[in-house]
Amino acid sequence: MLNHDFLERQDEVESRARSYPRGLPIAIKKGEGSWLQDVEGRWYIDFLSGAGVLALGHCPPRVVKAVERQLELLTHGLDLPTPVKQDFSDGVLSKLPPGMRDRFKIHFCGPTGADAVEAAVKLCKTATGRSNVVAFQGSYHGCTAGAMALTSLIAPKLRVGNPMPGVHFMPFSYCGRCPLKLNPDTCDTNCIALLESTLTDTHGGFEPPAAVIIEMVQGEGGSIPARPEFVARLREVTRSVGVPLIVDEIQTGWGRTGDWFAFERYGIEPDVILLSKAIGAGFPVSVILYDKAFDVWEPGAHIGTFRGNQLAFAAGLENLAVFEDEDILGNVRQRSAEAMEFLANLANELDLIKEVRGVGLMIGVELRDTDEGREAARQVQKFSLKKGLIIERGGRDDLVLRLLPPLNIAGDVLLDGLGRFASALREAAASCR
Repeated sequence: MLNHDFLERQDEVESRARSYPRGLPIAIKKGEGSWLQDVEGRWYIDFLSGAGVLALGHCPPRVVKAVERQLELLTHGLDLPTPVKQDFSDGVLSKLPPGMRDRFKIHFCGPTGADAVEAAVKLCKTATGRSNVVAFQGSYHGCTAGAMALTSLIAPKLRVGNPMPGVHFMPFSYCGRCPLKLNPDTCDTNCIALLESTLTDTHGGFEPPAAVIIEMVQGEGGSIPARPEFVARLREVTRSVGVPLIVDEIQTGWGRTGDWFAFERYGIEPDVILLSKAIGAGFPVSVILYDKAFDVWEPGAHIGTFRGNQLAFAAGLENLAVFEDEDILGNVRQRSAEAMEFLANLANELDLIKEVRGVGLMIGVELRDTDEGREAARQVQKFSLKKGLIIERGGRDDLVLRLLPPLNIAGDVLLDGLGRFASALREAAASCR
């Protein structure tokens, strides 16, 4: 069967909600490291990595063997303690900054990052007795009811009534699209000043919230790192008014930014941390880490049948060992520097590029918000695929070309992929003139 045979059958039997095959019209046969092969035998460099799930690429041998060993022991354990679960828990907690390790606990959620979002909000509401939640413009936290309410993208909500009430959106420090229309060179981060005023002003408009939830680097919003002063002032004001700060590390966490957690780069300590995607090395697992002061749940307050996925724990534990043995964080920082230098030179060459930004191997190339830019953004993904490269788009109007290669990608493969990307972007620019 050919790619189009699988796609046609998928169209017949799967829901219209499927998304990735629309921009990437191929059927996958196998994956090896940073590469994917379609059913027709063509190989592609994968700069999507399962939307950030595959930190070590496809089918890393050590992880595969660890899962095979666990298959013979136990696959499902609800929330009962097991040796592999305990080792995984200790491993995750050990990567917190030293001042946080002894005062944080771990809670296992269902298999998705969205479930971690739901759990964190429920925890903070229970601990504070409040109901409002503050999120940010440009945010993405998932598609379940509460997570979707906290996601700023409007389209998925238009035909779904009765979202979780009490959600308030505030501006994120995205200077490229400043909602206050200020000059970033002279701005005193006024976007955070708005939130500071709202939370501290007796006439600010709403009661103290149960939590503030934020991504240190907005992923689906367009690979947008928060400005350091924005994050510092956010932590200061939330602490001063007694509002828990939830940091969504579902895409940024576990090495994507070159540190275990993106919040480390900002020098803050959140109250609740959300993890999923990369911590399971391709197997579904999600957790929240939170300060023991918030451990007020009653037994059974937040449960889920698959929170005891032993295969995910085994994969995640071996994933962690590979990170340490092979200095994956060091590789992320090195490859990030190489990629940013390459893309900066490309931006100097092509006026179509508005901005290159990102942290670690979470990189976005934003095209200009013009008719030419919008058409080029659509074309680049198609041309990249023809050249053997898988990328995704995101951000406002899908103008951001997102690069999420595996964290252990070799230097020559990275440069090969970037070369294909540059060729596709040049071709798209020429076709859209």
